[in-house]
Amino acid sequence: MTQKMLEERTKQFHIAVIQLCNDMPRTIVGFEISKQFIRSAGSIGANYRASLRAKSKSDFIYKIQIVLEEADESHYWLEILQLSGLIKDERICGLLQEAFELTAIFSATDKTAKSNSKK
Repeated sequence: MTQKMLEERTKQFHIAVIQLCNDMPRTIVGFEISKQFIRSAGSIGANYRASLRAKSKSDFIYKIQIVLEEADESHYWLEILQLSGLIKDERICGLLQEAFELTAIFSATDKTAKSNSKK
């Protein structure tokens, strides 16, 4: 997968999360979860783009670790939405899979970058 493809994938994930959250109940819980979830999903793409402009290998690793944390957090919010029944939508399954895959991609990227920095 190219950098451009991954940039687009993270952007589309963020857009899908925004659209899902737009359908959340207009309650205090709905607003709070939406706010946190949209931030974590957006941070994946934003920090991935920042990692591409890293000043050093250690800066790249640091930024990729942030991306990894945010992808995992997004996965967490999807699990909460699914388990709580706050929103019942077939999009959650696809987003759960995408969050899982993004977490796996950035985990592998982190491991590879750390391994390469030791050489």
